[in-house]
Amino acid sequence: MFDKALGVHPFSLQLRMDRAEIIAGNLANVDTPGFKARDINYKQIMQDVAYSIEHGQNRPLTAAEDGHQLLYRTPYQASADGNTAELNVEQANFAANTMDFQTSLTFLNMKISGLQKAIKGE
Repeated sequence: MFDKALGVHPFSLQLRMDRAEIIAGNLANVDTPGFKARDINYKQIMQDVAYSIEHGQNRPLTAAEDGHQLLYRTPYQASADGNTAELNVEQANFAANTMDFQTSLTFLNMKISGLQKAIKGE
């Protein structure tokens, strides 16, 4: 029942936290020869979650449980050592993910406030 009331927002928060860990791993390995930068397809995963909620299916707690794979990122400029993690790209992705996390948190707070008002009869 809470799944329908809260919608995709709890899953979105978890997915944003998972993505932050992935990007942090990319940042930590910017200078590691041969390291391949990874990421997830946030949009596709959220479409799958929304579909599952709409059709009353149980949704997983994490993207990995849903069978979504980490994708390799194609670099804008190839490095000589085979590393595909680019510092400026990873920093930009991390910052954007952080802002998106805050947005998801705001939406979730609004949903909870609305439920709280409905319970109180306001």
